[in-house]
Amino acid sequence: MQNTGNSSPQAGEYVLDSYALLAYLEAEPGSDRVWELLEAAKGGKCHLYMCVVNLGEVMYIVERERGLPKAQETLARIDELPIAIIDVDRVLTLAAAHLKKDCPIAYADCFAAVLSQLKNATLITGDPEFRKIKADCDVQIEWL
Repeated sequence: MQNTGNSSPQAGEYVLDSYALLAYLEAEPGSDRVWELLEAAKGGKCHLYMCVVNLGEVMYIVERERGLPKAQETLARIDELPIAIIDVDRVLTLAAAHLKKDCPIAYADCFAAVLSQLKNATLITGDPEFRKIKADCDVQIEWL
């Protein structure tokens, strides 16, 4: 795992986990960096990805905390953002399972980590759970 600090948006690939998207949606610490990346993606300066499993995490958290109407409104907002939502297929699922075998992180977090590996992208997160990922797992993380 390579631990990078904040950097300015540049041509590149980034994966947002649920923590990053929720930080943006709730104007929490780290939201400014996610906003910068969203603006860069709108301008074609970078690409943003999120696994549909992590989108599901965002949705259940919003619905649990604020109800179904707010969750539906949130999904409509997310659908307007320049984030490619990546469906789960066999390759992604088996890679997440393989990572889970060696890393004591939540299974859903494995999908974000593996998507960043497959896209050769930097994972954007502030979730301390990702600190448990071993260095040899080759996940580049930018911490919010």
